[in-house]
Amino acid sequence: MDNKTLTNYHTHTSYCDGKNTPEEIVLSAIEKGLSAIGFSGHGYTPFDLCYCMKETPSYIQEISKLKRKYGDKIEIYCGVEEDAFSPVQRENFDYIIGSSHYFNIDGQYYPIDSDYEGFKKCLEAFDNDASKLAEVYYSTFVSYITERKPDIVGHFDLITKYDEVDEQRFLNNSEYLKIAKKYLQKAAENDVIFEVNTGAISRGIRKTPYLGEELLYILKEKGSKVMLSSDSHSVDTLDFYFEEAKKLLRDVGFDHVYELHQGTFKKRLI
Repeated sequence: MDNKTLTNYHTHTSYCDGKNTPEEIVLSAIEKGLSAIGFSGHGYTPFDLCYCMKETPSYIQEISKLKRKYGDKIEIYCGVEEDAFSPVQRENFDYIIGSSHYFNIDGQYYPIDSDYEGFKKCLEAFDNDASKLAEVYYSTFVSYITERKPDIVGHFDLITKYDEVDEQRFLNNSEYLKIAKKYLQKAAENDVIFEVNTGAISRGIRKTPYLGEELLYILKEKGSKVMLSSDSHSVDTLDFYFEEAKKLLRDVGFDHVYELHQGTFKKRLI
C-alpha cells in the first residue's frame, strides 16, 4: 500500500463530544483522500455523562448504514473508546481503543483530562505529588491493559496533557519518567497497538504527541506496535500533525505503523 495513504481510527462525532455527524466525517475523509476511517465514540460511563455516548445502539446502526452507503469509496469501521473503568460489549464493535480518563478515589471518579482545573483536583487528591499520582494512574491503567488487551491503547501518558499549560510536573521529572517507563514496559508485554496521538496538539494544549519521545524509545526497544491517531473531534483534524508525527517515529527508529484494512491490522511503511 502507498506509504502516503491516510487513515485515522480515533474519531469522535456528535454522538459524544465531537462536533460533526458521522456522515460529515466520512465525506470529509473521502475528500481528504483517506483510505479508511474508524469511529471511536466514548463508551458509556454511568458515573460521568458529560462526554460519553448515550445512544450507542443508534451510533452502531448509523455507522453500519454509512458502511453500505460509502463502502465503495472508503473503508469504514465502527470502533469505541472504552474507558478502563467501564468496559463495553466488545462484540458490538470492530475494534476497541482502551483509555484511562479517570481516577477512582474512595468511590468518587475524578476526570484527568476534562480541563486543567479538573486535573489540578486530581493532583490535590495525591497531595500535589506528581509521582504519587503517576504511580496510581499507570498501575491501574496497565492492570486494565493486561486483563482486557484492547486492540489499541489510547494516549498512554494522558496525565502529561497539561504539562505545557502552567508548569512541567512530569516531563522534566526524572522520578516520573522512571515510573512511566516501568509501567510502559509491562504494558508492552501485551499484544496491543499503542497510538501516537496528536489530539492535544490540534487543541493547542501540547506541542508534542502522546506518547512522549522517551517512552517511544521504550516501545521501539520492546518491538511494540504503533499507530498514528489524531483523536479527532472535528472534520478539520482527521489527519492533524501526521507528517510531523511520522518524522518523530522515524527519528526514534520506527519504519512502519499499523492500520486496519479489510478487518485486519497490518503494517504500513512510513
